[in-house]
Amino acid sequence: MSTTTPAVPEHRRSILDPVDRVCELCFGLFMALTFVGTVKAVTGGEDAGNKMFFAALGCNVAWGLADAVMYLVRTLAERGQRLNLAQAVRQQPDRAVAVRTLRNALSETLEPLLDDADLERIRARLAAVPALPSRANFVRDDFVGALGILFLVVLGTFPVAVPFLVVKDLTTALVASRVLTLLMLFIAGFALGRHTGAGAIKAGFAMIALGVVLTMAIIALGG
Repeated sequence: MSTTTPAVPEHRRSILDPVDRVCELCFGLFMALTFVGTVKAVTGGEDAGNKMFFAALGCNVAWGLADAVMYLVRTLAERGQRLNLAQAVRQQPDRAVAVRTLRNALSETLEPLLDDADLERIRARLAAVPALPSRANFVRDDFVGALGILFLVVLGTFPVAVPFLVVKDLTTALVASRVLTLLMLFIAGFALGRHTGAGAIKAGFAMIALGVVLTMAIIALGG
């Protein structure tokens, strides 16, 4: 009976885990906060609110699209890096050098937890794989994740633009938009802190503080 280990598909975590979702939402909110603060000088008139609404919405779409594309770039780059490591270990005839290559690739957190015997077992499994892909490629889930980022940023920050559509006074709408953004930042920080164990309320207020500092900087710069 052959002892050759069959190729095992790459294990993939769930698309956009909770931390990814919250971070993407925060990035979108910061972008919206910056945009709303800097694009205050809109041509007057009855349709000024509509102009701000569509401008803010367009900003969110543009940011979401850019973020989705960079997600694809980052995903492919990381997959290529892992593939290059696996190929280097498989092709290295000296076991000690191969184990050292694996150790050098470990994070500072994992490195002390794995001894050379553990890494040797990983090296042996890689050596037993019949073949590896010649290059990193996208898979369907990558595009699903990128699309998810686009919708998350646009839909998550959509409420920030709503005041400009429903409130006639532009100044009042601007204040309402900023307050709503800070509230959403608190909720996002709360969720992030709860998931990471950093303290939900503390993280929520820390995220608000970042938003306040950013808003003050915008105002100081003429926003």
